[in-house]
Amino acid sequence: MRLVIARCSVDYVGRLTAHLPMAPRLILMKADGSVSIHADDRAYKPLNWMNPPCKVREETIDGVLTWSVVHGKTGEKLVLTIEEVLHDSSHELGVDPGLRKDGVEAHLQELLAEHITTLGDGWTLVRREYMTAIGPVDILCRDHLGGAVAVEIKRRGDIDGVEQLTRYLELLNRDPRLAPVKGIFAAQEIKPQARVLAADRGIDCVTLDYDALRGIEPENPTLF
Repeated sequence: MRLVIARCSVDYVGRLTAHLPMAPRLILMKADGSVSIHADDRAYKPLNWMNPPCKVREETIDGVLTWSVVHGKTGEKLVLTIEEVLHDSSHELGVDPGLRKDGVEAHLQELLAEHITTLGDGWTLVRREYMTAIGPVDILCRDHLGGAVAVEIKRRGDIDGVEQLTRYLELLNRDPRLAPVKGIFAAQEIKPQARVLAADRGIDCVTLDYDALRGIEPENPTLF
């Protein structure tokens, strides 16, 4: 990962145009080919970004340093005009092990893999902990039509979990043996904001009943 802190302006040219005036900003250039521009607020959300695959071209024109970030598929472009570089360093992070599951999440993964037809009749398990370049997705399975489905499991599902599954899906869909890969965000409890984001990303949400997966009858059975 390359970290650059610079005084720069940013212009986006694509389906629409956007301009960020000259100011100090953090530029993240990741090994997956993505580029994002951040300010010292807004938590983790960038001011502007370019998803992979993209190429970065650095050139100096009339004494002005310019970086052109071009998306390899769509031709969209970010143009960074850099007035001053305050910091520039690169770091090899290696393969991330991913988030460690607590006891309940790990058991939910095990139980859902064992009872994969909870997600639908005719569904089959490919494997648990299916490895990607940024860590393992909890479950990879196939639906009744044979389509690949990636399942991310949480005890309490929030926006971060949806973002994590989105990153896995981006990588899995590059594999022609699997694509197209659908996503399911599964949890005992899913926050409303996470459901909205998942729907926007085309990801289905499933609420898991821990006791039902364990085969435990409810304390207060109902007729319906």
